[in-house]
Parts: sequence; structure tokens; C-alpha cells
Amino acid sequence: MPYLAIENVSVSYDGRTRVLDGVSLCVERGEMVALLGSSGCGKTTLLRSIAGFVIPEDGTIRVAGEDLTRLPPEKRATAMMFQSYALWPHMTVAGNIGYGLKMRGWKSDAIATRVGEMLKLLQLEGFTERLVTQLSGGQRQRVAMGRALAVDPHLLLLDEPMSNLDYKVRVELRHELRALQRRIGITAVYVTHDREEALTLADRIAVMDAGRIVQIGAPEEIYHRPESAFVAGFMGADNALDLVETAGGALAAAVAGTPEAARLRAHFRSDAAKLALQASGHAAGALLLPGIVAQSVYVGHGYRYRVRTDDAEVWVQAPERVAEGTAATVVVPREALLLFPARNP
Repeated sequence: MPYLAIENVSVSYDGRTRVLDGVSLCVERGEMVALLGSSGCGKTTLLRSIAGFVIPEDGTIRVAGEDLTRLPPEKRATAMMFQSYALWPHMTVAGNIGYGLKMRGWKSDAIATRVGEMLKLLQLEGFTERLVTQLSGGQRQRVAMGRALAVDPHLLLLDEPMSNLDYKVRVELRHELRALQRRIGITAVYVTHDREEALTLADRIAVMDAGRIVQIGAPEEIYHRPESAFVAGFMGADNALDLVETAGGALAAAVAGTPEAARLRAHFRSDAAKLALQASGHAAGALLLPGIVAQSVYVGHGYRYRVRTDDAEVWVQAPERVAEGTAATVVVPREALLLFPARNP
């Protein structure tokens, strides 16, 4: 039996708007699963349903075999870390970390001992009496994590807890959080819209769209073997065009009038393609897209180009500088193409 079992959970707002549509998900003990999707896909609603802040109209939620579906938040052995951290600004670091323990009736000496353990675990020793308003964003994030972990939850729920941090701090804390989660072996569900964050943190990723989980798997599987054009695009293969297979087995851009049944929808990543100034001498089977460089963007480790072809605009990365207006060919190796049935008209 999985540690967290979500079975056919549905949630509607105002009785009409379906936010979750028969969602099922299993999380093993000690596993971290990321819920990944764009705004409005239902990922935060699913997290809040697990926490008890939203009661599903259908389905069940079980933790360690216990049905929690309709229990209030305080009756569940879960802890939720919010996007805003929700720290008390008038309290010290120790006061914030120990707040949940105080609400549970712990004695002051036991609270002090547990707070000390959290400060050591999160490398915040020496900050005991400092107000949280005097801390950096990364330090506040650790205090919020300490408050969540102090109550020894069976399940840790995190709602985009790093979205307010600058990039450098965010990257550092991702690795810290992942190492911490593995060290203490806690089960966690992590909501994010950042695919890099999901790939870095999660044992498995559940991609959500329109209130449903459309694919779940290991990060490598989701990234390299997306099961739909939507997942491919969301995981960074955002170049998309319709192709047709020729009599010789090669792929070429579909032309106007090509029947829908004969089309394939192709996605590929900009860093998987090559920008060539010559249209010949390329590997057999590669897709060739001749066009004009319409835009050049310097990205630090090279350039990112928007190339306007006869049928689409595609992005490609290259190390060399190419002037806008230059005729060029985007070369996409056959193995870099993610192919799906053509979209419906």
C-alpha cells in the first residue's frame, strides 16, 4: 500500500468550475513527488486537498491507510509550507519554529530542545533570538522549513516555497532541501511551475494540465520521453511544427493541404538543433529547415536565434554570432525530434 494514496479526487468551485477532475496519485514513504504545471492547472488545489484546506466532493485521500478526506487540517499529521512562508513578524526565529509545538501543548523545555535540533539541522544556530524581519529571504525559508519539520509531520507539503527568492539563493536551497529530505527520510509533495526545480528536487514528477495528471514518472523519463505534445512543450521542447513522412522515410515540413491523418506534430529543444549557414553536408535523416535569422539574443554561453522558415518560427542555440537577416538552415537530428499525432483542427 502506498504511503499517500489519492484516488479519483474531484474538486469544483461554485458548483460549476471543475478544478480537479478525477485525480489519482500514489506517493511512497520517503519519496518526494513534484506537482508540475502552469498556473490554474490544479496543483495547489490538490496540495490543499491533501492538507485539509479543501474538501473534495468526490474521491478519497489516505495516509498510511487512514482516510483523511474529510478531516480538518489540525487532525492530519501533515505540515504545509506556504509560498509566502506565513511567518509571524513579531516573533523571533525560535518563536516561529516552536509555534506549532506550543499550539500542540508541548512544555517549554521540550519546545526549546526541539527548536535547538531544528536550528542545528538547518544551520541557523546563533539566530535563536533574532526577529524574522531581520533575516534574508533564504534564512526565512529555512525558518519556515524548521517550523514545518518541528512538529514531526508524516507528510510535508510545499507550495512553491522558493518562488520569492533570487536565482542564486533558489539554486542553493534546492540542493539543501533535497539533501535534507533524503537525510531525514520524510515524505513530501512539492508544488512548482518551474521545470528545473522539479527536475532537481523530485524522485518523480506529476505533470498536471486542466485539473488532471497527464503524465507521471522519474525526471529523466518525463524530460526525455514525454507522452504528449503538451508535456514535451512544458518540459522545454517548445519548438513545434507539423511534419510529414516522405516516401523515402525522411521527414519534411507539412505543406498546405496535407491531410490531417498524414501529419505528425514534432517538438524539439533549441539546444538539440544546429544553426548552419550551408544547406548541405548534414547527417542523413536530419530535418532541414531553411530560413532567415529574424532575431538574435545573447544568453551568456552563446546565442539564441529565432529563425523564420516558410512554415514556422523556431528557436535554435549556437555558440557563434550570426547577424540578423542572414540566410541559414536549422538542422535537427532525427533522434532529437519528439513525434506525436497531429493536433486536431
